[in-house]
Amino acid sequence: MRKSIAKSINSTIIDLNKSGLVDDITMKNIENLCLPEIKEYTPKKIATIRKKFKLSQAALASVFNVSTSTVQKWEQGNKKPTGASKKLLDIMERKGLEALI
Repeated sequence: MRKSIAKSINSTIIDLNKSGLVDDITMKNIENLCLPEIKEYTPKKIATIRKKFKLSQAALASVFNVSTSTVQKWEQGNKKPTGASKKLLDIMERKGLEALI
């Protein structure tokens, strides 16, 4: 339901922007408020994302500024990414490695 409300609001704001009633700065601010919800990442999904970009665990750790053992624990299911790491996984999955470097 949250996604449908966000899409509806975003669509309305886009129309208001096109008609000149909402300026571009306000448009960007509203878009930033409607950021996608960050999902949870399973160990398998983390490894899949890492392998998609041909990264070793050490290389992914370096990009995310975490230890290699942290990435190993994510992929073993002993630990879950949180905060910035979860957000970085989301960005990497949606926009690619180039968005992070």
